[in-house]
Amino acid sequence: MPSLFNNALIATMAGDAVASEGVLAVDQGRIAYVGPASGLPARFSGLEAIDCGGRLITPALIDCHTHIVYGGSRAKEFGMRLEGASYEEIARAGGGIVSTVTATNALTEDELVEAALPRLDALIAEGVATIEIKSGYGLNIDAEMKMLRAARRLAARRPVRIVTTWLAAHTTPPEYKGRNAAYIAEVAIAGLEVAHAEGLVDAVDGFSEGIAFSPDELRPLFARSASLGLPVKLHAEQLSNLGGAKMAAAFGALSADHIEYLDEDGVAAMAKAGTVGVLLPGAYYTLRERQVPPVAALRAHGVAIALASDCNPGTSPLTSLLLTMNMGATLFGLTVAECLTGVTANAARALGLLAETGTLEVGKSADMALWDVSDPAELVYRIGFNPLRSLYIQGQEVNL
Repeated sequence: MPSLFNNALIATMAGDAVASEGVLAVDQGRIAYVGPASGLPARFSGLEAIDCGGRLITPALIDCHTHIVYGGSRAKEFGMRLEGASYEEIARAGGGIVSTVTATNALTEDELVEAALPRLDALIAEGVATIEIKSGYGLNIDAEMKMLRAARRLAARRPVRIVTTWLAAHTTPPEYKGRNAAYIAEVAIAGLEVAHAEGLVDAVDGFSEGIAFSPDELRPLFARSASLGLPVKLHAEQLSNLGGAKMAAAFGALSADHIEYLDEDGVAAMAKAGTVGVLLPGAYYTLRERQVPPVAALRAHGVAIALASDCNPGTSPLTSLLLTMNMGATLFGLTVAECLTGVTANAARALGLLAETGTLEVGKSADMALWDVSDPAELVYRIGFNPLRSLYIQGQEVNL
């Protein structure tokens, strides 16, 4: 049955974050009209409307970079870091990514689903309707596939849209130490083919860094992804500038993520390819980094900027897109409009979903958030404050 929302301030995010008074009509899960009440089609005029009381409606939020399926906790090593322990000391004590790999591999698929649900629920409670989930803590074919099966199952447990990403090229496990090329061929590529055949993969990612893989080592993986018709994205230029973003852009990457050390050539390559720059202030904050992403260059070249939680157990134990927006503004100097666009329209662009969601436009999925505020800046300005009143996914209200 069609539904109508009136007496609302609506930020469509189709152009900017400015909210205008208007009405919004939903029919069969799709936005059928959005605009001034005077233009409402006659077929909706007799509906009993939902009075929004002058509150703000935005597109439902999108978290376009997460690692929420994993086992274990890294809280102990967090405490060790605060007491002065080095990365090497933490690793010798069984910490670091190896500890997450061990804990993840020890869990069943059912246990991974149950472990991820509280993290997913925290995001939904802040208005998130679409979330990307990566593998990457298995580092063998069976375990990586187990993670993606768990991610797919989360969509059956909660009414959210989930996009899965194959991130076997996250780091090299001990048994492949010094043999990165062999790991890419025997696990990352071979496993991708199996996972793709099972319908578990929507995109492919890798980690290009001195502690992970070089751009050249990742090229065969991206070439195979392209032959399978899968889009790619890349963790790039987080700790140094290896030219990973430029390489990813050459493959038409959906996004390059982190990008603190991105140079002008990389920015230009991303702009030419339409690659989104996904900024991850949670990791920047947790690692106490000092090199901020080149926001001015991204703006100057017209690169779309997205924001995401990067929720993961080691470097960004963050399950709040509202806090992510505040961090993007405070730490990186983004405007309110850039922050809101970064978790709506540009986040959808980073997932290849802009034709379906991310803005409030006729024909798109009716994924909407109703907030107990009347100024979009409130969503970015407040810290530790969740003003979500209602969340709608495909026009259906979600039980929060």
